[in-house]
Amino acid sequence: LLCALRAGGTELTFELPDSDKQCFHQELERGLKFTLDYQVITGGHYDVDCYVEDPNGRTIYKETKKQYDSFPHRTEVKGVYTFCFSNEFSTFSHKTVYFDFQVGDEPPILPDMSNRVTALTQMESACVTIHEALNTVIDSQTHYRLREAQDRSRAEDLNGRVSYWSVGETLILFVVSIGQVMLLKSFFTEKRPGSSGAGT
Repeated sequence: LLCALRAGGTELTFELPDSDKQCFHQELERGLKFTLDYQVITGGHYDVDCYVEDPNGRTIYKETKKQYDSFPHRTEVKGVYTFCFSNEFSTFSHKTVYFDFQVGDEPPILPDMSNRVTALTQMESACVTIHEALNTVIDSQTHYRLREAQDRSRAEDLNGRVSYWSVGETLILFVVSIGQVMLLKSFFTEKRPGSSGAGT
């Protein structure tokens, strides 16, 4: 699923059924930095279990029932790293999970920036500042887009509950109204004696 790049990443939104677990694998070189960001968009209490294992099977990150989190790490050994999302604690809540897996260090904006001796010019400093600000804007847009999807899911769920409650109240109102009409009608219905005795 994920291809090993020097500086790249993958974003994915997937369905996580109740009592289920989804795992993803990525082969990484030693000393490579990666960051895992995730957030539950819909389902239950918007929480999920997440853990990351290195190639030796050692757990380097583990969180339970988290709505969202970010895990940066620099690899210590070469091999296949595994990160899993678990919904096994929930028996009926279906979840939708988003994650962003970034691999590698971001390349410098200017080609000779890493081995530059002199200070940056005003134009170069402005470019670096703008680039960092744009990265912040991208992260904020992603965060707010996910929050909007989460809030929309909650609103649709609440709207459905209100609709069902309104239909139930309407049915109860009809039943009570008909019952009251029948009860009042029985109060005012004149009971006539039977014609069993004949007068002489």
